[in-house]
Amino acid sequence: MSEASLSRNPKIALLGIPVEIGASQAGTLMGPAALRTAGIARVLEQLGLSVDDYGDISRPAPAATDEPPPANVRYYAEIKGWVRTASERAFELARTGAIPIFMGGDHSLSMGSVNGVARYWREQGRPLFVLWLDAHADYNTPETTITGNMHGMSAAFLCGEPGLNDLLGEQPRASIASDQLDLFGVRSIDPLEKNLVRDRHIAIADMRAIDEFGVGVLIRRVIERVRARNGVLHVSFDVDFLDPAVAPGVGTTVPGGATYREAHLVMELLHDSGLVRSADVVELNPFLDERGRTARVAVELIGSLFGLQITDRPTPSNAVLPE
Repeated sequence: MSEASLSRNPKIALLGIPVEIGASQAGTLMGPAALRTAGIARVLEQLGLSVDDYGDISRPAPAATDEPPPANVRYYAEIKGWVRTASERAFELARTGAIPIFMGGDHSLSMGSVNGVARYWREQGRPLFVLWLDAHADYNTPETTITGNMHGMSAAFLCGEPGLNDLLGEQPRASIASDQLDLFGVRSIDPLEKNLVRDRHIAIADMRAIDEFGVGVLIRRVIERVRARNGVLHVSFDVDFLDPAVAPGVGTTVPGGATYREAHLVMELLHDSGLVRSADVVELNPFLDERGRTARVAVELIGSLFGLQITDRPTPSNAVLPE
């Protein structure tokens, strides 16, 4: 689908992926319901978008394997079932021409959602870049992990790191190159994971860089790199990207995260770029939330990602600044 046709007839496809066993804290299976209750479809429809809600993926059976599961990996067979199902559904939704939004669920779902979308864009001859908005790098492997939780291995899997090679079974694995991943907002990373990120030359904007340069400068660098290669962008938004004072409803809170306005500016600039073709919203845990506060913030940010503005005027990034 061309840029012009997307702007004339934008469509959104919502899909819930209520997996929680990739994380240590139960509760993320309620995330899709919380996002719906907070009005994600209504907000997008008010922006003039056509929204189809495909419901939630049913819990798949654990996937059989001919090989023993990797050491130091928890719930491997069960998550394999989720990943395979999510990948196939993501590929199917991308082929409809809609912009899929995958509602989690923990971040292990991205192993499937991003793989399916990347598979589609590979067929179109365009590289898929992934912006990982997260307090954590999620670049562990079975050899480097401390916890064994698979939500901490999802970015590494997407970049083709070894150790989870049987996860997709017979389905095509559409790995992205390490220079097509941007880790943004990171403030917690394991020692061996840090070495791997460094060795792979993964682009990383940690909170020190954000404090020094601001989110505007750093997000524009991501956008420019994607545009220079005629790429498209997947935004994988873990709500722990936000400071816990803004978004307490997550099981892996880390102090010092993005502020409310920083997060909105990220989303607004991404919308202005016209490059976003899919997104994840993950790790929302309503069991830990305060009266739906985090769910509402997440929905507001998705609204900004798809064009919600304070006033109907050209945005500052596309217009001459007023005197």
